[in-house]
Amino acid sequence: MAYTLEISPNFTVEDIHKIRERNYEVTKHMTAEEKLLYYNTPRTDAEEQIERLRARNS
Repeated sequence: MAYTLEISPNFTVEDIHKIRERNYEVTKHMTAEEKLLYYNTPRTDAEEQIERLRARNS
């Protein structure tokens, strides 16, 4: 997916709401099987974003 979710360096409650809203939008038309695949597939892009945030805050 080309959409990038911007998370603040302080990771606020608003960020959690953004993540939940994005997950809902992505999965709202998926079948149960598609959702299982979506949630059980490792997300290396999220891991990379976390590492960038950690490096920026160090």
